[in-house]
Amino acid sequence: MSEREMKTFAEFWPHYVREHSRPATRALHAAGTLASTSLFVVLLATGRWRWLPLALVVGYAAAWVSHFFVEHNRPATFKHPLWSFAADYKMVALMLSGRMDVEVERAVHARGREVSAR
Repeated sequence: MSEREMKTFAEFWPHYVREHSRPATRALHAAGTLASTSLFVVLLATGRWRWLPLALVVGYAAAWVSHFFVEHNRPATFKHPLWSFAADYKMVALMLSGRMDVEVERAVHARGREVSAR
């Protein structure tokens, strides 16, 4: 399924996983997502909303560095910002539970089946 044909998060998820196939990419994403979330919680607790841009920059900078210098692809954020945001948290949850590597294998093998069926 091409990226343009994706109409649901369930269709987007395998594409997202394949775009994050390298462990270093996922680690940088997780670090950025967790740091950004932590900063956001601090903003909620303190009311210092002027620091909101920093929370966003921290999260996205780590992710974008991983795409441009580790994975060598374009972040999915550019075409699917809301799904990418949700997928980041799903990926971090799977990483913390030790299930993300299995998800990567599944998505990579599913893509191979799609390509060979054409």
